[in-house]
Amino acid sequence: MTRIGVWSIGARGSVATTAVLGALAVGAGAAEPTGCVTERPEFADANLPGIGDLVFAGHDVRGTHLVKSAEPLARSGVLPPHLPEAFAEELGAVDRRIRKGLEPRPEGFSRRHADALEEDIRAFAEAESLERVVVMDVSSTEPTPRPTPELTDPDLLEAALNAGTARIPASSVYAYAALRAGCSFVEFTPNAGPRPPALAALAERMGAPWAGSDGKTGETLVKSALAPMFAARALRVRSWSSTNLLGGGDGRTLDDPESNDNKSSSKARGLEHLLGHPVDGPLHIDYVPDLGDTKTAWDHVSFEGFLGARMTLQFTWSGYDSALAAPLVLDLARLTAHAHRTGRVGPVPELGFFFKDPAASDVHGLSEQWRALTAWCGGEEGGRR
Repeated sequence: MTRIGVWSIGARGSVATTAVLGALAVGAGAAEPTGCVTERPEFADANLPGIGDLVFAGHDVRGTHLVKSAEPLARSGVLPPHLPEAFAEELGAVDRRIRKGLEPRPEGFSRRHADALEEDIRAFAEAESLERVVVMDVSSTEPTPRPTPELTDPDLLEAALNAGTARIPASSVYAYAALRAGCSFVEFTPNAGPRPPALAALAERMGAPWAGSDGKTGETLVKSALAPMFAARALRVRSWSSTNLLGGGDGRTLDDPESNDNKSSSKARGLEHLLGHPVDGPLHIDYVPDLGDTKTAWDHVSFEGFLGARMTLQFTWSGYDSALAAPLVLDLARLTAHAHRTGRVGPVPELGFFFKDPAASDVHGLSEQWRALTAWCGGEEGGRR
């Protein structure tokens, strides 16, 4: 059987914990793969690695054991209450493969930091006899990076790392280490990761595929289905206002204005493309500790119909973000490994179906993204070779 490594940045966080426990349960036949797109019939001929063939590890700055990370998720309803105990031994095995991640360094990162991350990934691949490893950033949202020379040119990045002054986001150091280790990379957050030109050029140089950014799990998923409806029916949207309320670790992170700005920009970026014209309306993300792992979004859409008739649409979306994100993590691990195996290099725009801000693509409509994904993975290029 083909064994594929999934190395998570933020390996003890809610999304990674839910993905690991879900993969263990599905692989053991103890749960259904509900929400896993790659289990649909359209992907049956693509020869994707099985969910049970994924081997998990990663980096994290926290020392909390995975079983302990899973327990509050079970109490809040994200996970079935019995799962953490039922798979405690398997979670322990994954936890022993988690290594210490990067702490913030205002003075910049060095070659030593990048080499240590790369060695962790290489050692994992060798110890587990893996065909390949997909590195997945499911860590907290970073502030929007400030432009620096080392983000624009791979040679300048190398020089800055050698000098110990690389002023780049931690997510891009992880991407650098992953690419140097010969791995593909998935930026599941709004973080920079491999998107800056220096990292994108390195991916081309190393012959590695990557995908991102910012997993489309809730409110933006609804927008990407609804907004094309207005455009197709020639109904002019005058304003689209959104309020997002969330608790948990994501909420605490986004309580920081700079991280909030990065996330808000990612969420808002596609709406103009979807509607075909600029649209007014505020977008708020607010931290409400009482909500725990629940995320609630309320949207108010004002639109204009025939002869200027003014109308509105409102919707409320409430769900567990980790439960919505985890199956997409499994999908992306399988699909990105497939892209690597079939020779894809650089950004994979066909994976834009999964992202709010898809790399190398200005397509945001859900139906169009779905057609591109299934044509790639289910067609001649994506089928058995």
